[in-house]
Amino acid sequence: MTHPITPPAPASPSTSPFATLSPSLLGQMAPLPKGLASFTPLLHQGVTAAQGFVATGVHVGIKRKRLDLALLHAPKGFTAAACFTQNTVKAAPIAWCQQVLKQQGATPQRFGALVVNSGNANACTGAQGVEDNAAMANATADALNLHPEQVWVASTGVIGVPLPTATIVGGIPGATAHLSQGPAADALAAEAIGTTDTFIKQMACQFKLHGHTVTLGGMAKGSGMIHPNMATMLAFITTDLALPPELLQAALSEVTTSTYNQISVDGDTSTNDMVLLMSSGAVQLPQPITSEQSEAYQAFCQALLWLNTVLAQRIVQDGEGASKTLTVHVQGAQSLAQARNLSKAVIGSNLVKTALFGEQPNWGRMLSAMGATGEAFDPQQVSLTLRSEGGTLPLMQAGQPLVIDASLAATVLKAARIEAQVHLYQGPHQATAWGCDLTPGYVAINANYLT
Repeated sequence: MTHPITPPAPASPSTSPFATLSPSLLGQMAPLPKGLASFTPLLHQGVTAAQGFVATGVHVGIKRKRLDLALLHAPKGFTAAACFTQNTVKAAPIAWCQQVLKQQGATPQRFGALVVNSGNANACTGAQGVEDNAAMANATADALNLHPEQVWVASTGVIGVPLPTATIVGGIPGATAHLSQGPAADALAAEAIGTTDTFIKQMACQFKLHGHTVTLGGMAKGSGMIHPNMATMLAFITTDLALPPELLQAALSEVTTSTYNQISVDGDTSTNDMVLLMSSGAVQLPQPITSEQSEAYQAFCQALLWLNTVLAQRIVQDGEGASKTLTVHVQGAQSLAQARNLSKAVIGSNLVKTALFGEQPNWGRMLSAMGATGEAFDPQQVSLTLRSEGGTLPLMQAGQPLVIDASLAATVLKAARIEAQVHLYQGPHQATAWGCDLTPGYVAINANYLT
């Protein structure tokens, strides 16, 4: 039998090797939702900002030094919704969580915890991986007086290597002693789920709903293997607003399509992608939310969209080896799906990414990427403009190439954040996608990942 190993006390977030979100970065992200009463971003807060949740992050020994195990616990339970990777090859924890989610509603019990290890994906590990995942769930359940089916499990890291189960299971009981609420706990949990991440990705927000304060908090990880259809990316969102599971799922599915499924770092969809939305139900409105048409539900969706847009953007900003980000806005599309597909094609193109890194206005690569999607649009109607803090650079107007000011182009493309505005003039729909450049640093990181 493995004897529990008490992890060392978590370090202060101020000593973390990860940088945190500075207030100045907030202005570079998604615009604040309009129409939400007293909407307030909560900088430096995360998953325990919402009532009913405690968390921690500790080092149990999967990695040499960095924190490698995160725990999230809801003493009074939570309901949940989730979106999973569309990769045919799915890690053991994905299969576990899909089965756990199916059971929601079949039994009266609520979920109670989430355990996440980093440094090992527990993917492509066969029957042993299934057993190891169950061992993580069982150990967490035993430590928190839960049933294993009340525990969500996530893993991220190297694929095809057996999970160091004894190390993880031995560390879980001691980790529970550090569960707490507040910014320090948020930062530790957010750090513990990272792999090649260079900074933690978390955010929280609050707004008023029928006189009640509603809070959402979240943390995410991801730097490489990012091309979600839903990459190695994980996102965990908490809220204290009481919502039935079917409405939680409807909200999360729509938001995931507009955020995480609209980012790309390298075009690889991971075996372990998961977005999990948890509701403690601590905030009960006078009139329960029962319909997607209700104003309260729509307000919640606005806040959820903002929070996940920020987290998705942070993943792209931390793209492995990235030196620049590219935001692509497609307007005038015939359908929302068309706008999403075209914008995602541009940020997913390696030719566009390398041109971005080289600071070259090789905009024909953007049109080529759009044309390769099979989406029907008229190239003779397309207008294209690049923008950054360095200025505005028109490149194409109604299908006609424009004379490029070389000096202006150099200034625009020198910036770290660049936007491309594409107008099709064919319909009322629009969408946005976020990506980054492809650099020698990406190759170096991934060529040496196992060593």
